[in-house]
Amino acid sequence: MTNNAEQEFLQLINQNQGIVRKVCHLYGRNDTDKEDLYQEIVIQLWKAFSSFRGEAKFSTWMYRIALNTAISNLRKQTKKVALSFPEFIPHENADTNEEKIKEEKLTEMYAAISRLTEVEKAIVMLYLEDKSYEEMEDILGISNGTLRVKMNRIKDKLRSLTKAVQYGT
Repeated sequence: MTNNAEQEFLQLINQNQGIVRKVCHLYGRNDTDKEDLYQEIVIQLWKAFSSFRGEAKFSTWMYRIALNTAISNLRKQTKKVALSFPEFIPHENADTNEEKIKEEKLTEMYAAISRLTEVEKAIVMLYLEDKSYEEMEDILGISNGTLRVKMNRIKDKLRSLTKAVQYGT
């Protein structure tokens, strides 16, 4: 590739690195895994960059490659993934009981999300990013109707998982 392509790639990666970081955070077990996954995703993005035609937004294309790389990477591993989400949890001391309750609920929700399948986690992440079903369809390659059905099932599953944590079942 030309120097211009390299510069364009680096600029686009810098502008959209939050996407890759979120995927790494969701699918990496620890800081080392997250950094390794980040590097692997950037390598895969670079390899595929010459095939980016601009038919979709760069961020959509980037999500698709990042998620596919993360899910493939997970499937190669034989161990069960145990995720934690400490960066999402507020680190300030909760002054009021209400803040403590919100913090506990957030912790429960991320614990429940960590128990979802790889694809379900990807759908939840995109949903929390306020992506439309059409954008999710482009990123994940799953039809709009199937995404809506999966999302309803995921919501039910999360409700069930958070109740299980709450009631100890």
